[in-house]
Amino acid sequence: MYDVVLLTLDSERDAPGAGCGSGGACCGGRTEAAKDRKERCETPRVPVLACSDALTARGARVETVTARSDAEIDEVLARLDGPPRPDGLTWPDPDTKTRLVVAVTGDAQLRAVLRRMVRRYAPPPSRRPTDLAGNRTVPDLPPVGVLPLDPSRGPTHRDLAAQLGLARDPAAVAAVVLDGSPRRLDLLRHDGGSVTLDGALIGAADDDGIPLPWRGRVEVDDIVLCNGDEPLLACAIGNAGGYARLDDVTLLAGPDPTDGLVEVAVAVPVVTRSRLGRHRVRLEVRRARGRAASVLPRDDSALPYLDDGVTGRLTRKRSWWTEPGAWAVWAD
Repeated sequence: MYDVVLLTLDSERDAPGAGCGSGGACCGGRTEAAKDRKERCETPRVPVLACSDALTARGARVETVTARSDAEIDEVLARLDGPPRPDGLTWPDPDTKTRLVVAVTGDAQLRAVLRRMVRRYAPPPSRRPTDLAGNRTVPDLPPVGVLPLDPSRGPTHRDLAAQLGLARDPAAVAAVVLDGSPRRLDLLRHDGGSVTLDGALIGAADDDGIPLPWRGRVEVDDIVLCNGDEPLLACAIGNAGGYARLDDVTLLAGPDPTDGLVEVAVAVPVVTRSRLGRHRVRLEVRRARGRAASVLPRDDSALPYLDDGVTGRLTRKRSWWTEPGAWAVWAD
């Protein structure tokens, strides 16, 4: 039978290394993924206990752990390590009998755990092993079970668990972890040292939530969506679909976290003139798919963004690239 670790991140502060997704908003905070960001992240214990009881009833040996730092997350992840390798690299054990369930109040907490997992298992470029796939910088990461902790968020909520159709009921999560199979998903890494599971939205807004124009160069592989001369209202970097819309405007047409590609969209305000000579502004959305994307701000001020619900400021070029099938969730 399996040993199961039920990992909860301390809710009294931001998720270790990432934040829990509360705080300021980007582009007015009006995308599907940006809603409810001002809510305090509180970790209800009832779903954790219910999941633990369901696992124990099935014969699993369960341990619940609350991590209050990156180091404590790393201690849990070390249980997924494989046997020592001749090259000395730390590698996940594909045959491990230990299964990990991450109890999360939002995507940012799941991202925090995957960020530490990548840091643990990604070999330095100078020690890249021959058994690592040519289109990857990390091995197949161990599957994780996802236990959403907010009971008020039903299956229509656009968190990543809902987008993937994952179980939300604690007993159902327990059953999937013990009886399900890994569903492998693409991972976006970026040169800021972190990862993106769902997506990022880049842009600023005024106090009324109205998007403000900014300038930047946006590229997808060898396609230039904007060279920095035109104003932009938003840029969406999509692995999944949480940042697919801005108000009533569709940014990302069909992001798929299993296709090995990142979808990028920019919203460009275009001024047109009516037959009566009146000027009107419409949004032109330009999209592209590829293996990598980059955004280079042209303005002097820091550019706000949301990345899996984590707020930040972009002051230099940021590049994302796809790691096909790098991480996995336990699913039906």
